[in-house]
Amino acid sequence: MNKNIKHFLIYGINFSPELTGIGRYSGEMVEWLVSKNIKCTVVTSFPYYPNWQIQKPYNGWFYKKEKINNGLLTIYRCPMYVPKNVNGTKRIIHEASFFISSLFVIIYLLFKPKIANIFCVAPPFHLGLVAIFYKFFKGGKIYYHIQDLQIEAAKNLNMVKQKYLLNLFEVLEKFILKYVDEISSISFDMVNKIELKVKKNVVLFPNWVDCNFYYPIQNSNINRYKWGFNENQKIILYSGSIGEKQGLEKMLLLANHFKLHDEILFVIAGNGPYLEKLKQEAKSKNILNLKFLPLQPNNIFNEFLNMVDIHIIFQKKNTGQLVMPSKLTTILAVGGLTLINADKDSSLHKLITENEIGFSVNSENINDLIIKLENIFTLNNSTVKANARKYAEKELDKVNLLSNFFINK
Repeated sequence: MNKNIKHFLIYGINFSPELTGIGRYSGEMVEWLVSKNIKCTVVTSFPYYPNWQIQKPYNGWFYKKEKINNGLLTIYRCPMYVPKNVNGTKRIIHEASFFISSLFVIIYLLFKPKIANIFCVAPPFHLGLVAIFYKFFKGGKIYYHIQDLQIEAAKNLNMVKQKYLLNLFEVLEKFILKYVDEISSISFDMVNKIELKVKKNVVLFPNWVDCNFYYPIQNSNINRYKWGFNENQKIILYSGSIGEKQGLEKMLLLANHFKLHDEILFVIAGNGPYLEKLKQEAKSKNILNLKFLPLQPNNIFNEFLNMVDIHIIFQKKNTGQLVMPSKLTTILAVGGLTLINADKDSSLHKLITENEIGFSVNSENINDLIIKLENIFTLNNSTVKANARKYAEKELDKVNLLSNFFINK
């Protein structure tokens, strides 16, 4: 990219101050661009993820404009429908409401000076249509960055059952991929799948981590009292969004299996549409060795991740090539020990096993997962944890990845 470029239009439904997922990465990206004196105009919504509720002090009923960093950053926040109980239909309405409300802001920007670079983040995939609309009138270059293969995930998880809608989405996606200028995605499998759809090279632009902010802490289990745990417990953590595609029903199965082992404690830290359902199920089964915590704030998150023995990530069957869990980057940066429950042909499984930065078992085999957990407790895992930190420093460092994508082309 030309070093003289001074202005970006960032367009996406998720943004700061969201702590997890796409919003976190879009926010950190814009923060970095602004630090390089690159002007950014952001068209987004009000923070709602992963709680699926507009975060205070925002209320989300009206448009809001924010100017930050002496005018280098301008944020237009657009109202939208946020369902309390998320399903396929409500999610379509949710995304459509942002599509419509944000379109009015994009039309408004047509009467402002041209922004030469449009960075559009999917999902929602159809925001690419609005980016193309802006380019038609103002020109410029569209960078279309795909965090999830949304249509395939909706199909595989049966979130959208109407075939005519899926067919329509695929037609629209094909149009978008054809007319944007550069496409990027976060894993090799996702890049390969996108390249099968369009005769273009797709750029690998993985999610990153700030290796100075997230780092290993020696003897970190002495700090467990802050969360009500003790030094002798074995803590298995899932931290992040609590939604349908996370497969967290397996966390209940594991906790139930180990419920007679007082020294083993399972923790779910986060929020999302399936949280209450999980709590009710755990209560009905009297699973006392499973604790629920809120999503932890940034200022203590490094310490929180460090005090854990095993970080666990689940992927539902047939979704491993469609998504890459964003939570993995921080786990690797703190030198955490990761247990992945994923398909053997997924990017996640390959990443973990080929680089020896954790352990992985097949996504649908709960017995193998139990055996692997029992085995991990008996091993000296210092080499695996050191490999995790080294991988984060070499492959996922925030400054290196953002510099290579935006500056060093």
